[in-house]
Amino acid sequence: MTTTRSVSGPEMYATTPDPRARFRDLLTAEWIKLWSLRSTYWVLGLGPPAVIGINVNSARSNADRLAHQPELPPAPPPGFTDGPEMLFDPLATAFVDPAWQLLMVIAGSVGAIAVFGEYTTGLIRTTFAAVPARRAVMAAKVTVMAAVMLVLGAVVAVTSFGVTQAILRDHHGVSIGDPGALRAVAASALLAPLCALVGMALGALVRHAAGSIVAVVGVLLMLPSLFGGETYRWVKEIGNAMPLTAWHALVQNPTRDYGVDKYPVSVAEAWIVFGAWSLVAACVAVAVVHRRDV
Repeated sequence: MTTTRSVSGPEMYATTPDPRARFRDLLTAEWIKLWSLRSTYWVLGLGPPAVIGINVNSARSNADRLAHQPELPPAPPPGFTDGPEMLFDPLATAFVDPAWQLLMVIAGSVGAIAVFGEYTTGLIRTTFAAVPARRAVMAAKVTVMAAVMLVLGAVVAVTSFGVTQAILRDHHGVSIGDPGALRAVAASALLAPLCALVGMALGALVRHAAGSIVAVVGVLLMLPSLFGGETYRWVKEIGNAMPLTAWHALVQNPTRDYGVDKYPVSVAEAWIVFGAWSLVAACVAVAVVHRRDV
């Protein structure tokens, strides 16, 4: 004889707790969300070719100018910078300021969009309802963004360097093994994830589309110009702690004389600036999202 037991009271509503979301699943979710934004395709599809194009145009202009110079005099002694071939730095053609400042804005904007986009659409409420562990969600978002931007930065840096130096191969173009070349390519590749993390931190703080983009431009490009003077040491030291200033120090050709800088930033200090900004930006993004209401 089979008997049945009726269930009533608290047992009727008892449910098995949902398993905790694995970090791998959060990474997959953030990857899907990043590429579900149409702005991601537009910005990443049009921005990198523009950056590479500016650098390539610089190389072509210099190659054409040097091709029409009169016959060169004997090679100058080391350290002497006279002569038509020494009027420009071949390495610098791959790292033209306007091009890489554009990349900084692109990377910072994509990072900001990845955060404030969820707030403006209300998707952030769904995200935190499904995964209450806000720190884990934001850590996954930071990881995906840093990885994507690192690949983007590496592609742009390697392509810019390779194409520009191929154009200048008959005009003392440099190879990746020459002094400062590998460092410049690495610094330019890392500039993209750095700026993306800064954009994420600003997007988490501002949580508004226009305000976040303005903040990205202000922090990454305007602040270095405000603290670029050498009148006071403390002003210059603040400027030296900016990502743009650190990038300038890392892409300089060590074989060239750029004049005397009263308060220069060393290569080691520049790398520290890169690491510190990336770490602080990631921590700010995670902490702000965890503490503030949606």
